Amino acid sequence: MARLLKDELGFGEEVVLTPQTGLVTQARPDFFLPISGDRGVIAEVERGGATTNNHDLKDLWKAHVAPDVQHLFLIVPQSNWRADGTSREKPFPLVARRLGAFFGSQRREIDVVSVHVFGY
Repeated sequence: MARLLKDELGFGEEVVLTPQTGLVTQARPDFFLPISGDRGVIAEVERGGATTNNHDLKDLWKAHVAPDVQHLFLIVPQSNWRADGTSREKPFPLVARRLGAFFGSQRREIDVVSVHVFGY
């Protein structure tokens, strides 16, 4: 995944984002791609904690508070597995539904233009 994002698409790895005025943050996403001027995309690759530890919401917040990020690529597992090989949970549909709730109503508006959830 890292090779695709870095070598094929041109993302930088663990770039420190510009802090938002008034917020103390050193946000460092897994990958960052500047698009033009003060616009950009962050890509976050999650494993087991996408929903159990709310990493999906933390990543959305990271995109929301960074002035140079307007788009989020979130890469999450289709399923997390138990030791016996059975599926423990399915983060992909859960993450898509949770993050989709932030779009479509002005009351829940955030400073993120788009979120793209990819399953692996």
